[in-house]
Amino acid sequence: MDNNTPTFAKQDNLKFFRTLNSRVNNYFKEKNIQKTGNWKLYLKTFILFSVFLAPYFIIITLPNIHFGLFFVLSILIGIGMAGIGMNVMHDGNHGSYSNKNWINKIMGGSIYILAGNVYNWQVQHNVLHHTYTNIPGHDEDLDAGRVIRFTKEAKWERFHKFQHYYSVFLYGLLTFNWCLTTDFKQMKGYLKRKLSYGEPKSAKILWTTLVITKIIYFSVWIVIPMIVGVTWWKVLVGFFVMHYTAGLILSIVFQLAHIIDDTTNPNPNEEGEMDNTWAIHQLFTTVNFAPKNAIVNWYTGGLNHQVEHHLFPNISHIHYGKIADIVKQTAKECDLPYHEYKTMTSAVIAHFKHLKDLGQKPLLTA
Repeated sequence: MDNNTPTFAKQDNLKFFRTLNSRVNNYFKEKNIQKTGNWKLYLKTFILFSVFLAPYFIIITLPNIHFGLFFVLSILIGIGMAGIGMNVMHDGNHGSYSNKNWINKIMGGSIYILAGNVYNWQVQHNVLHHTYTNIPGHDEDLDAGRVIRFTKEAKWERFHKFQHYYSVFLYGLLTFNWCLTTDFKQMKGYLKRKLSYGEPKSAKILWTTLVITKIIYFSVWIVIPMIVGVTWWKVLVGFFVMHYTAGLILSIVFQLAHIIDDTTNPNPNEEGEMDNTWAIHQLFTTVNFAPKNAIVNWYTGGLNHQVEHHLFPNISHIHYGKIADIVKQTAKECDLPYHEYKTMTSAVIAHFKHLKDLGQKPLLTA
C-alpha cells in the first residue's frame, strides 16, 4: 500500500463541523465553564492513584503477606494503572486536564509510572491515531502484526480463524509489551520518520529520557520489592498480573471504539485523497458504548464516548456526556452516522463477532 500521507477533503458542504463547533462552544459559554477538568476530575485522580499506589505500599511494607492477598493487590494495582491511563494521563497528554500547561505535562507524564513514554504515546495516539483514524497503513492501532487481523486489508493467515478466541488472551499483554519492547521499537521508527507532537526534541534527549525512565520504572516495581524482602518469584508474578490486568482492560476499551462492524476502514484514492473531511471521517470510524452507564463513564475516562473524544480531543472527558446530545443531534441533521451501543456487553459481543468475521478466509475475487 502507498504510505504517502492521506489528505482529507476540505469542502464540507453540510457545514457539519462548523455548526457543531459553534454549538459546543456556545454550550460552554452559556454554562460559563471551562473545557478542561474540574474538581470531579481532581477527585477521580486522587481515587485512582490511591487504588494504584496503596496496594504497592502494602506489599513493600508487609513483604511476607499471604500469596492470595498479594495476588489480589496486584490486580488492584492493574485496575488503578488502567484507570490512571484512561483518565489522568490521557487528558494530560491531550492538554485537556487543566488550563495550565505545566499541570498537563505532569499529568501526562504519569505514563512513565505506567510503563510508557510521553513522546511515543503522543506520536502514536495524538498524531497517527487521531489524525488517520482507522486508515489501514497509517493508524497504528490497526496493526497487530500477523497475530490478529483487524482489517480486511491485512494478510489473512489460517490461524486467524480462531482469533476471536485467542485475541482476548493476547490483549492482556499490551502494557507488558510497552515496558519491554514497544517503546524502543516505536522511538526508533518515529525518529527515523521525523515524527513529533508539539515542540520537537533532539533524539539524544528522547533516548536518554526513555532509558532513564525505564531504569527508574523497573527499580520501583522489580528491584525495591525484592530489596525489602518480597520473594523474587512473587515479584515477577505480581508484575505480570498487574500488567495483564491493565493491558486487558485498556485493550478491550480501545477495541470497542474502533474495531467493530459498524465502523469503516476507508482508504485514500490513488492521489492520497480521502472522500470526507476529517470531522466527518471520525463519525464513520468511531463508536460509542454504554453512554448512560455511570460506572463505565467514570472509569473509562470518557473513552466510551469515542465520537465526542475524536471530534473534541482538547475537551476534558468529564464533559462528553453533556455535549453528546449536541453531537448526536447535529449528525442527525446532516444525515451522518452516529454509532452507539447502549451497553458495554453488546459492544463486546459485536467486537468479537467482527473479529470472527475478519478471521474467515477472504473470498477470491476475479
